[in-house]
Amino acid sequence: MARVPLAETVWAFPLVGAGIGLAAGGALLAAAWTGLPALACAFVALTVSAVLTGALHEDGLADTADGFGGGDSLERKMEIMRDSRIGAYGVLALILGVGLRAALLSGLPAPLAAAALVAAAALSRAAMPAAMFALEPARADGLGASAGCPGGPAMAAAVVIGGLVAVLALGPETGAAALAGAAAGAALLAGLAKSQIGGYTGDVLGAIQQASEIGVLTVVVAVAAVPG
Repeated sequence: MARVPLAETVWAFPLVGAGIGLAAGGALLAAAWTGLPALACAFVALTVSAVLTGALHEDGLADTADGFGGGDSLERKMEIMRDSRIGAYGVLALILGVGLRAALLSGLPAPLAAAALVAAAALSRAAMPAAMFALEPARADGLGASAGCPGGPAMAAAVVIGGLVAVLALGPETGAAALAGAAAGAALLAGLAKSQIGGYTGDVLGAIQQASEIGVLTVVVAVAAVPG
């Protein structure tokens, strides 16, 4: 059976994300039901998410941080990102990324935190095809190049599906705000990647997912803190 190019399947990324978010949100609610503190519940949810994905995106974040922070030339940055070993920048990125997500989740009531996980997981995976569409692969080999460039319709479908999942999970107003948060996080990382290595790699896509997820959770917390 012929393999379907990855670029042709990107419309389904947010659906996969929604499933991961549902599992993580369910774990958070179950932990909350047992009486665990909110921060512990958040870490339980993030652990479930990492197990389901094999910590693929966290690995991308760590490799990207090591490459961007430790390389003094394009060639050196790319060499570091290919290295499976983790350095100080990667360790710090993981600590800050996981810690920030846990802290944000712990600041929400458990039902809203669970809903935010679903929205964040879907929207952050819609951000990856958008980045693939907007940027060029940074090298001729690797995941970025082999995946191909998604067409406009497939990319747009991913964004629309991610937005619909967010609206269903959080409601129209908070869902729309979450979409803006996802876009902001993705744009920040994509702009950094453009300036650092001229485009994206598989690791950069993982980092974009993580930044986008943090953007969603930040916005949900901010909206929840507004009186009324």
